[in-house]
Amino acid sequence: MSLFGDGLEAAVQKAFTRPAPKSAGAQMRYLVKQLKSTKAVAQMLRVSQRTVERYVKDQLKKPRPDLAARLEREVKKRWQPQVRAKAKAKAASTGGIVIDTRARMGYTAPIGSTDQDRIRHLTVALPPPYAARLFDAQEAGVSDARLQEIAAEALKEVYFQDGGRRAGSLEEVRFTDIEHLEFDL
Repeated sequence: MSLFGDGLEAAVQKAFTRPAPKSAGAQMRYLVKQLKSTKAVAQMLRVSQRTVERYVKDQLKKPRPDLAARLEREVKKRWQPQVRAKAKAKAASTGGIVIDTRARMGYTAPIGSTDQDRIRHLTVALPPPYAARLFDAQEAGVSDARLQEIAAEALKEVYFQDGGRRAGSLEEVRFTDIEHLEFDL
């Protein structure tokens, strides 16, 4: 993943009702329960099956930093799938999604208007259809550039054009440099 994909994932994780397992042993046990075998977990994490068994039995407690990161990422990816699905469905149908960004944004406009890029700090509530498009694109595995285009299109309509009340001739909005990006459901 990347900036936009990770931001969407973090927003969904805020909806969790229980914290994900923290210790390496608990995380391994959870993955073994989910994947039904130590062999599958070992292949996914790129470690030996015996290493997985040692973590499950709490014989090993402190994984290497790279293994700890993979372990945490895989657990969070699978943690509370029903809560995750409900949060996405609510955002896509009624709630929408809030984007908070500090970025250099540019746009394409007709000749005679100023279209110079400048840094903007925006906190904008995007309507449910854009939340649905973002989550659908993320699940389809599109690139971060495509997620960025969808978010820019949403900002164009909601912020720059204010739902069609201004800047009607604005053609395209684009992120050119992103300093901060956060989503919230």
